[in-house]
Amino acid sequence: MISHLGSIFATLMFVWEVFQQYFPYQFRGYIEKYSQRLLSFVYPYIQITLDEFTGERLMRSEAYSAIESYLSSTSSSQAKRLKADIVKNNRSLVLSMDDHEEVADEFQGVKLWWASGKHVGKTQSFAFYPVTDEKRFYKLTFHKKYRDLIIEPYLKHVLKEGKAIKVRNRQRKLYTNNGPNWSHVVFEHPATFQTLAMEQDKKEEIMEDLVTFSQAEEFYSRIGRAWKRGYLLYGPPGTGKSTMIAAMANLLGYDIYDLELTAVKDNTELRKLLIETSSKSIIVIEDIDCSLDLTGQRRPKKEKKDEAEEMKQHPMHKASKEEAKSSQVTLSGLLNFIDGLWSACGGERLIVFTTNFVEKLDPALIRKGRMDKHIELSYCGFEAFKVLAKNYQKLDSHKLFGKIQVLLREVRITPADVAEHLMPKTASRDLQTCFESLIQALESAKQAQDSNKEDTALIQGLSEKSVQ
Repeated sequence: MISHLGSIFATLMFVWEVFQQYFPYQFRGYIEKYSQRLLSFVYPYIQITLDEFTGERLMRSEAYSAIESYLSSTSSSQAKRLKADIVKNNRSLVLSMDDHEEVADEFQGVKLWWASGKHVGKTQSFAFYPVTDEKRFYKLTFHKKYRDLIIEPYLKHVLKEGKAIKVRNRQRKLYTNNGPNWSHVVFEHPATFQTLAMEQDKKEEIMEDLVTFSQAEEFYSRIGRAWKRGYLLYGPPGTGKSTMIAAMANLLGYDIYDLELTAVKDNTELRKLLIETSSKSIIVIEDIDCSLDLTGQRRPKKEKKDEAEEMKQHPMHKASKEEAKSSQVTLSGLLNFIDGLWSACGGERLIVFTTNFVEKLDPALIRKGRMDKHIELSYCGFEAFKVLAKNYQKLDSHKLFGKIQVLLREVRITPADVAEHLMPKTASRDLQTCFESLIQALESAKQAQDSNKEDTALIQGLSEKSVQ
């Protein structure tokens, strides 16, 4: 019997190969079409396939992610082969079914089945690191008499529950770009607006603006704008721009995409990176005035000529400039990245630029509509100092606060410098020593500022006498 079965299978395979090889493609199409129709008369089940990627593999399907989250509990109890992932600050494990597994589900007394699978395409030839083109999918199977129940109520239920589970299990990430691709680590920065060294009124204004944006999906849809908002953070080094971004992400529960423009080859690659960012995220370009020469296209000819002369005199400057120009990202490409047609792919995204020198940026880059809110992070005032004292020393008041308040009005010092003096560096260092160290630093800075003012006044006086 086994030998007969083997002969039958061999014959069938031979006939199939002849059919594939010699029958015309159009004829094969007709046979497959009508065979499927014939099968539908005797096979009472309907199948729905949901692919992992949509739009020519540009974006991961949100429906696929929601179904994966929804099936996680069912998979852990039914599937024999599972995939595991750690979420929620490495404290919980989420299971999903492996490829080619099947689990059953029930909805309002109706039984249905979910199966996972993948299509494996051809590998890239002539590549140093061949990559197999794998396209995963979920397939839902149910009886055709329950079509209306499954297609409308059940699928809506699955998507709603899956998204809710995904939010609960979501592990926020910090991304960076390596050429045209993103890589990530777990985002665990502890900064909050409560610990941010800033005036309370200003903090509340920013927090209200952020929360209002995160709840404004219907508003942006009604006015016909992409659901995004731009923030420009500017101020001297050490004033807390990066900490502000971390506090924004923690307040809203967003991922962060730290975009390094010098690692982006051209505008096309920049657009690809934008498409691959997710919703509920902050896209950050830090020190944008240093990232690329984005204003060179608009500079007068005289400035370009002076720069060319400088390159001849200083070859090292020329080498550094040429290295920066290895990226072909243009100002036009960056503007389209911020608010062009492709910026509407996805939603609920913040775009944040930071700079130490806002005057160096092209006005077209930071106008309203691109950078909607400009936030200046300046030197440390007394309100910001009290926040730092509360953070580092758990103090709301002290006898030396009055003297520090007077000095902070006269001296420009960054919150980072103040925090360094409040940081206990030894176990025996008490708060009196920390505050005295800060006062000494403020007095030294005041003397240096007064000395600079005297030197400036003397130089101005001498120049006026020479003119006379």
